[in-house]
Amino acid sequence: MSVPVKTDRQMLRAYEDMLDILAFDEARKRGAETFPTELVDRLIAGENRLRIYREYRGLTQAALASASGVSRDMIAMIETARKTGSVTTIKKLARACGGA
Repeated sequence: MSVPVKTDRQMLRAYEDMLDILAFDEARKRGAETFPTELVDRLIAGENRLRIYREYRGLTQAALASASGVSRDMIAMIETARKTGSVTTIKKLARACGGA
């Protein structure tokens, strides 16, 4: 007995959806942070990650500069892709934005 391709694809999508739901539930049990769809959509669209996370955390460039020890000018240059920032700088910014 064969299953129509359309039905097979529908079953595969349903299975993948179920796995996503289980993974989400497990992440919530562990207390993992979740992000709103708007933030994820902006990341997918290719917007600057630092700006997205800074705005999500409700920080101005000046506040992020104060919290991270990185100059506001450097933050502005990273957000506009004029500079990439060193590994040390990016780590400072990530910590100040609530990252690892």
